[in-house]
Amino acid sequence: MDIMIIRLLHQGLGDAAIGRRLGIGHRTVQRRVQRVMDRWGVVGRVALGARAQELGLLGGVRAGGPLVTDNRLGNSA
Repeated sequence: MDIMIIRLLHQGLGDAAIGRRLGIGHRTVQRRVQRVMDRWGVVGRVALGARAQELGLLGGVRAGGPLVTDNRLGNSA
């Protein structure tokens, strides 16, 4: 679920919108994001997105759009 949260963040969704989409509370989203940032040793959500991109976890994600099959990144939010 953490990867899905990161992908939805990359698409520009806020914590509340992510929570609604995944059926969890916005505080749960915030805690999970913080846990991943701690685990990956990054400070801030921009750094989290950059690290996720480095790890190839955002391949096929386009801002504001659905998952696609290519590895290009869309516009970042």
